[in-house]
Amino acid sequence: MEDNVVLSMHGICKAFPGVKALSNVDFVLRRGEIHALMGENGAGKSTLIKVLTGVYEKDAGSIVLDGSEAHIHSPQQAQDLGISTVYQEITLCPNLTVAENMFIGRTKKKVVNWKEYEKKATQILDRLNIPARASQELSRCSLAVQQMVAIARAVDMNCKVLILDEPTSSLDDKEVAMLFGLMRDLKATGVGIIFVTHFLEQVYEVSDRITVLRNGELVGEYEVEHLPQVELVAKMMGKSMDDLAELESIGQKGAVSEECVYDARELSSAECRPFDFHIRRGEVNGFTGLLGSGRSESVRAIFGADRVTGGKVTMNGKAVRISNPHDAMKHGIGYLPEDRKRDGIIADLSVRENILLALQVIKGINHPIPRAKAEEFADEYIEALQIKTASKDTPIRSLSGGNQQKVILARWLLTHPEYLILDEPTRGIDVGTKLEIQKLVLKLAEEGMSVTFISSEIEEMLRTCSRLIVMRDRKIVGELTGDDLTQAQVMKTIAGGDAS
Repeated sequence: MEDNVVLSMHGICKAFPGVKALSNVDFVLRRGEIHALMGENGAGKSTLIKVLTGVYEKDAGSIVLDGSEAHIHSPQQAQDLGISTVYQEITLCPNLTVAENMFIGRTKKKVVNWKEYEKKATQILDRLNIPARASQELSRCSLAVQQMVAIARAVDMNCKVLILDEPTSSLDDKEVAMLFGLMRDLKATGVGIIFVTHFLEQVYEVSDRITVLRNGELVGEYEVEHLPQVELVAKMMGKSMDDLAELESIGQKGAVSEECVYDARELSSAECRPFDFHIRRGEVNGFTGLLGSGRSESVRAIFGADRVTGGKVTMNGKAVRISNPHDAMKHGIGYLPEDRKRDGIIADLSVRENILLALQVIKGINHPIPRAKAEEFADEYIEALQIKTASKDTPIRSLSGGNQQKVILARWLLTHPEYLILDEPTRGIDVGTKLEIQKLVLKLAEEGMSVTFISSEIEEMLRTCSRLIVMRDRKIVGELTGDDLTQAQVMKTIAGGDAS
């Protein structure tokens, strides 16, 4: 082992019922290093961190800290050994002072002299160049400073390993620069930092090494200067840069009308930055990018699912106001959400009731759909989409994931939308059903419906979309059509165009 290694995880395995979350994963962290842990959703990053911090017990493997094997069975034990974690969501108390947040729970004295602790806190804040006063209420600090106070609390407790889990997700560029300054200062003192993030540009700005996980397995460890962004994207997505085979289209993408159905200018929400977007009649387009790039946040803004904070929208050339999902539905927009269990199905309702839900909302509670018509609609769409269910009265929770997804599709098709948004419509379902849904999307487009399609699988996007909007770090960084619709070009655009 190298002399400067502070943490070594070797052969780590962790399984849950039916899922092997980690398979023989190695990870090495050196003193005075910022080491990015990268991977798509489900790659195993969170599980590895939870094993290291004692949230999960590993099934196999070893953890060596400062040259000695460490047996970590709880987060408190990890903390005592010098492993500190600062999470994306700030877990401090906003109504307490900065000093109180830094030291609360760390003294066994019955009577605490907070003036003394304010002096200690001031020394730490000064040493780490954190722009906050020990006596001020934490809520009066910016999010970045609150994050830095959380880090100060963590590193003051004999910290050898600092884990930062998506620390920049709620920060603006200036605040990110402040946080990076603190990270570099800590690096200079010998602290080893594990940096978990989805922002590629930030990884290359502040990290020394990168470890990539995919599907619970180690892809490799790389020095930042020897791994161009486009190759990192390829490794995260499991693609070869030397041989990206072109995929056959499952349907013929015909000519798209020039008629614009939906057009947004400077649209923004509480969760996404301002962006421009349009879709034409009969077009299938899509948002693509790595997890966290802003794909889902963008379509949620279009549908009004998140609080809309700005922008102008026209539909069929007329100005409209869409500030909530009901507005969107009235204007002929349907939306299949990314998380079908949380935002899509109502588990205790029947298949029939779930299919009718959107249409009933549009009609209003005072205009119930007659029972005979409801039965007719349910039968029609169960047959049309080949939904496998014992009956239309079966609770939707009893159906497979793929059939639940078909029910949500049926719900929106019953409203005959002009514009349909599908966010991860094929996630977690079998290959046969995936192809059925892709073919349905193309058929709907041929019939004149406009569809925005989002998938983590680039192959699906290339099969179905005639135009791809590429996102990185919550911004649109490119638009691909025609001959540019290739996996290689998508990855180059995500990575910033640097193919070297």
